[in-house]
Amino acid sequence: MIEEQTRTLVHQALTGITQKQVNTVLTLMQDGNTVPFIARYRKEMTGSLDEVQIQDIETAFAKVTALQERKAAVINSITEQGALTPKLAQQIQAATKLQDVEDLYLPYKQKRQTKATIAKAHGLAPLADWVLSFPKGPVAAEAKRYVAPAKDLPDVAAVLAGVHEILAETISEQAQLRNWLRQLTLRTGTLRVTVKPKAEDEKGVYQQFYDFNEPLRHLSATRVLAINRGEKEKILTVKIQVDLATVLNYFQFKLIGQHPASEATAMIEAAYTDAYKRFVGPAIEREVRASLTADAAAKSIKVFGENLYNLLMQAPIKGKVVLGFDPAYRTGCKLAVVDENGKFLEKAVIYPHKPAPEAKRKAAAGELRALLARYQVEMIAIGNGTASRESEQFVAAVLRQLDRSVYYVIVNEAGASVYSASQIARDEFPDLHVEQRSAISIARRLQDPLAELVKIDPAAIGVGQYQHDLPAKDLAEAVDAVVERAVNRVGVNLNTASAPLLARVSGISATIAANVVAYRDANGRFTSRPELKKVPRLGPKAYEQAVGFLRIPGGKNPLDNTDIHPESYAVAKRVLTMAKVAPTALGAPEAKAQLAGVDVTPLVAEGVGAATLADIVASLQAPGRDLRDSMPAPLLRQDVLTMADLQPGMKLEGTVRNVVDFGAFVDIGVKHDGLVHASHMGRKFVRNPTTVVQVGDIVTVWVLSVDLKRERIQLTMVAPKA
Repeated sequence: MIEEQTRTLVHQALTGITQKQVNTVLTLMQDGNTVPFIARYRKEMTGSLDEVQIQDIETAFAKVTALQERKAAVINSITEQGALTPKLAQQIQAATKLQDVEDLYLPYKQKRQTKATIAKAHGLAPLADWVLSFPKGPVAAEAKRYVAPAKDLPDVAAVLAGVHEILAETISEQAQLRNWLRQLTLRTGTLRVTVKPKAEDEKGVYQQFYDFNEPLRHLSATRVLAINRGEKEKILTVKIQVDLATVLNYFQFKLIGQHPASEATAMIEAAYTDAYKRFVGPAIEREVRASLTADAAAKSIKVFGENLYNLLMQAPIKGKVVLGFDPAYRTGCKLAVVDENGKFLEKAVIYPHKPAPEAKRKAAAGELRALLARYQVEMIAIGNGTASRESEQFVAAVLRQLDRSVYYVIVNEAGASVYSASQIARDEFPDLHVEQRSAISIARRLQDPLAELVKIDPAAIGVGQYQHDLPAKDLAEAVDAVVERAVNRVGVNLNTASAPLLARVSGISATIAANVVAYRDANGRFTSRPELKKVPRLGPKAYEQAVGFLRIPGGKNPLDNTDIHPESYAVAKRVLTMAKVAPTALGAPEAKAQLAGVDVTPLVAEGVGAATLADIVASLQAPGRDLRDSMPAPLLRQDVLTMADLQPGMKLEGTVRNVVDFGAFVDIGVKHDGLVHASHMGRKFVRNPTTVVQVGDIVTVWVLSVDLKRERIQLTMVAPKA
């Protein structure tokens, strides 16, 4: 049972979501319901929260739980030391951030031996407390009482040195001072970056940071991650700078205030100055750097997730025979033909490029034409890797010789090699080489990006920024949520889906997915949703969570090819009766028109949820619907450009391949993607490029500049003035 306080704290961490919605979602999750299931089939209960909002509740709950667990551990530790006071316990319980809890715990935290702990062990703590009381008497006279050669305190100087260490460490552990300095640093601090002497940066990757100075509050996520990488590669030196006078003035005000000048005052001044330089300053710098990195990572993970979702939701090319073309020079271009359903038909290797012998290069065009004719190939998917530009030129030349229309599409092949060498690929095509599997993957990516890309580690897909520098656990969790959202929004054909795709369906684990495929192989295609219950280890809860997202085209029950959950079949049948539509007529234009005009208010009056009814009617109007059909279709090409063809002012159409916090990279049909900087995305300032474009969008751009030497293309989405 989740405590009321926890539910309240979760609600306080969110905006735009009511306490009732939080309570409902947490209860549903506690009962084993998944995010997609709650979003789709429990709308009346949640007030129609979407997957992202429900995921936010789940994330906030995890953070609140972690904070509460840490508070309990800290209170327990301090209690065992006999040092917990009511005031300290109240401060810890009132803390809303993990860092505040750690600040309060710092004085009681077990630490390695320091000069201060040694001094305390030698009995100097009472003298340090006496100094902090601002006594009027001479410090040296009091210190003389603590001289003890047997304790390595041979004279007054040694005693005062020990007291200084205790004072400096005590001051450095004050939560209020640390929090003030942390906020000051974030508000006014500057990141100073310089290049290390004799640093090796041959390609000038970090050249913009050789002499870099920027306020912390203005740093972008991309810059933070780039600077971190340059520092890790021992090319850059990074420091945070704050105004020292401001810091010391504040310390003086808080620690000395109106106390009259004395020998103790001078000692405390020396202690807080040393505490800042040795302890507090470096510690806060580390914390702030870690905070900047965490924020940058969170933003980058969000960008990666948005890009990945849009990539997965790209419109599929349905009902087309596709030839996958994996370009290469020396080892030849690997070809693979797949039928309309993605079934592998034939493979081939051709050698259209140097250093292949001239005879092989001349034969390549005929071999490609023969393969296109043999299977009546309608689309060619060309990978965008090595030799892509030359392969595109070769394909375009061959297509010009045909007496029928065949188009090609440049497909982002990032991660194809990862898939090809994976166990999934070996299981699918045990008799094929890695390169041949890659060509099949490229072809299938064009046919159904979602079904193919779920087989690949998302970090290898290349639609983010610095994803290899991001926290692996956080990235994996975010990616899993994105893939789960995409798969369940689209729905899955139960009779054709691969195990990796099924494993992304709500309620289905990798083991259950493998069992579904094994059952299908042994017993033939599924003819009804209830047949799922026969799959080993697929229990009632898994069935409830998964069944609505699994489709059976051509099954016994036409409703099984909709995203209507079986728990609502009785309502769906009543809607069909009210609309005078037979279940077998679903999908016909007349049935769609009749359903569009059906009055379901009597069902609402009986207590059926309005949101659920709206979904049921929409599903009945378009059985087997695919949300991706409304997405931008891939840009089809029949001819090719090179960078040398580009001229400033040239108008082109391109496909957005990646969106980052400073702009978007657009494939305009040449070897290298062009960059549309955020400043060229509109006539007004664009703070967030994802509000303007998304991965997969087809956009009109104009060439700003072309740098052939550095292989860089600058584009704009703002039409030049006439």
